[in-house]
Amino acid sequence: MIIAIDGPAASGKGTIAKRVADHFGFHCLDTGLLYRAVARDVARAGFKLDDTWAAVAFARGLDAATLDDPALRGAEAGDRASVVAKIPEVRRALLAYQRAFARREPGAVLDGRDIGTVVCPDADAKLFVTATSEVRAERRFLELRSRGDQSTSFDEVLDSILARDARDSGRADAPMKIADDAILLDTTQLDIEAAFDAAVGSIKRKIGQRAAT
Repeated sequence: MIIAIDGPAASGKGTIAKRVADHFGFHCLDTGLLYRAVARDVARAGFKLDDTWAAVAFARGLDAATLDDPALRGAEAGDRASVVAKIPEVRRALLAYQRAFARREPGAVLDGRDIGTVVCPDADAKLFVTATSEVRAERRFLELRSRGDQSTSFDEVLDSILARDARDSGRADAPMKIADDAILLDTTQLDIEAAFDAAVGSIKRKIGQRAAT
């Protein structure tokens, strides 16, 4: 079984994906970490992030064992990832790994921005998790504060969120968008428990509907 969870930055999709995977006993993949890892490797090697040759080379040689690197967390890593993610050849290089992960038994939950539309268009259930840009910026701002970052202002975080949204939804290859058969989950007014309950309920209903047809 495959569950696809898409959405913009700081919408809560990553936390929901992990909780959903634990609930069903499935494997979980934050596909954004793949792009963050590619960006990390490109930068560490001294190449520019938009260097297609370098980005593709590191995407093809990506070591999945390094996805737990703490350096992949944080807003800066996410911003860098959105640069390499715009390169079509990078997306194609990482596609096989994502689809292979999705086939793991007894099931898999993948979260990202194009899971339901490109990576796993035939997923058993699809969610698109979102929230207003202001709420998402507030979440990211509080996260930075909790990590000891006292220098970044809320306005800077909001600008970063809006810029990231524009890059993710405006890229020519696999842009972020809601799949036609995805369930929209707006977490603007929801805490994580309410969002998780809503996600599980939506997934169970979707699976039940598919089983009945």
